[in-house]
Amino acid sequence: MRTLAIAAVQTAPVPYDTEATWHRFAERVRSVRTLFPHVELVIVPELFLASVGPLPAETPDGWPAEAAEPVPGPLTDRLAKLARETGLWLVPGTVIERAEDGRIHNTALAISPEGEIAARYRKVFPWQPYEPAVPGDSFTVFDIPGKGRVGLAICYDGSFPETVRQRVVPRPGTGAGPGLTRGAWRKKSQARRLSFTSAAVYRAE
Repeated sequence: MRTLAIAAVQTAPVPYDTEATWHRFAERVRSVRTLFPHVELVIVPELFLASVGPLPAETPDGWPAEAAEPVPGPLTDRLAKLARETGLWLVPGTVIERAEDGRIHNTALAISPEGEIAARYRKVFPWQPYEPAVPGDSFTVFDIPGKGRVGLAICYDGSFPETVRQRVVPRPGTGAGPGLTRGAWRKKSQARRLSFTSAAVYRAE
């Protein structure tokens, strides 16, 4: 039997301060490495590194554009360095990605222990009208050697059966789902994964 040890870290950003939030994130990741040496993957909540507060509806005007980052770019360089330092797989919540065409996406990343961007997933079902991100157009999975296949989903994605279906058919795997809200979303996501016999990991602030 193959196992994958995951730390779903319960933490909140420093609202609208990306630099302070980065240092909080790096400290949490290093603490996981020190306290739980068996852990292989760390996941934190949606929009954590973008320093978004408790609800996107309360985000100040202009903040998504201000916090947006290119992928790859300086932020992914930092993530790569931290992943190499700790030897961990990182699913650092989501970031506000500025695409080459200038539009923004709510994007989940997976960074390998070698510092490579193993996966990039742009949220297909943004929470409209409160989330100004442009929808992505494809679902994403990645393989962890010797462990299995992992699919990425983000919060409101869990409301739609195809989010899980596209990731686990024909090959079952694990779903890693950063989320910003709790409650009904979590129950729906659990039901989706149960329907398709897929394991799931949740992280919501």
